[in-house]
Amino acid sequence: MTKDYYELLGVSKNASKEEIKKAYKKLAKKYHPDLNKSEDAEQKFKEISEAASVLGDDEKRRQYDQMGHDAFQQGSQGSGFEGFGDFDFSGGFDMDDIFDAIFGGGRRRRGKGNDLRVDINIDLKEAAFGTKKEVKINKKNSCKSCNGTGGEELETCSVCGGNGVVRVIRRTPFGAFQSTGPCQECEGVGKKIKTPCEDCHGKGYNVGESIIKVDIPPGVESGTRLRMQGLGEAGVRGRESGDLYVFIEVSNHEYFERNGDDIILRVPISFVQAVFGDEIEVPTLDGKAKLKIPSGTQPGTSFRMRGKGIQNINGYGRGDQHVIVNIDVPKKLSKAQESALNEFKDVSGENITPQKSFFRKLFG
Repeated sequence: MTKDYYELLGVSKNASKEEIKKAYKKLAKKYHPDLNKSEDAEQKFKEISEAASVLGDDEKRRQYDQMGHDAFQQGSQGSGFEGFGDFDFSGGFDMDDIFDAIFGGGRRRRGKGNDLRVDINIDLKEAAFGTKKEVKINKKNSCKSCNGTGGEELETCSVCGGNGVVRVIRRTPFGAFQSTGPCQECEGVGKKIKTPCEDCHGKGYNVGESIIKVDIPPGVESGTRLRMQGLGEAGVRGRESGDLYVFIEVSNHEYFERNGDDIILRVPISFVQAVFGDEIEVPTLDGKAKLKIPSGTQPGTSFRMRGKGIQNINGYGRGDQHVIVNIDVPKKLSKAQESALNEFKDVSGENITPQKSFFRKLFG
């Protein structure tokens, strides 16, 4: 393959590593042999993978920029790159594994603690105004006895030479890729401990229960993710802690329906209230409030109560409450009610019999 690697990925020669990763991931999905059944997809995928494996490695990219493809011919010293041959795609493979193999799986900072996830369920009112919750989780916490160092008398790791990383060969269906990974001997720290801490045995952390206070802002909805930096698991021997991600689930309310920052409330009113109008009391998230119903209100009419909805999560004010009224038709009438309605019918000139005749004509 002699086509320019930058041209293959569609990036400029001064593109950053992140731009190269982004370009490769987009093209890899397009030409992935499991997704693209065209005749040239497999070959195209091999080409862009080869280009990414070179441009995604700082040293290989430097050699490529200086010498071009000659730097990676069979027998070229220092390249550490094996060309692409014929590969069998029938067994299936994982895109993420290939991506990590090309760009190196250690995208996290060396020794950084793991990120954690916790789910919290809240009600609609808590979502509207914000709330505080406490969660209990078992996790790796920095050892208090050694302040997370793991012990005393540090010495340089003989395996990685103090770098914390070692070069590894990853084999995929697209060839072998040389990349770097954390040193297993020193867990990526670069130092080994001669005198380990008695409490954590040199790890720098202990596993135990932690109580974490979570401040949930107003306006969250189901699926909202909150990041609590540094509250995940402790890193190796004092390294940076991971983050805690809080996922919010908002329970359905008995009366209110949510529509973005607005809420909807359906309220029954009587026929008399609809005809003559009235002032009724309705629930809101703030408590009870008065709502004026004008005379002649029709079923399904919606009234807006400004600012009675949910606080916008970005601070753009509160939504509204929409009250939809429906006429509550009584199933049973007293004799007095029936008499009054008959009188109303007569005064209105309503005749029910012709309506029945209409349906008889319509349906036979």
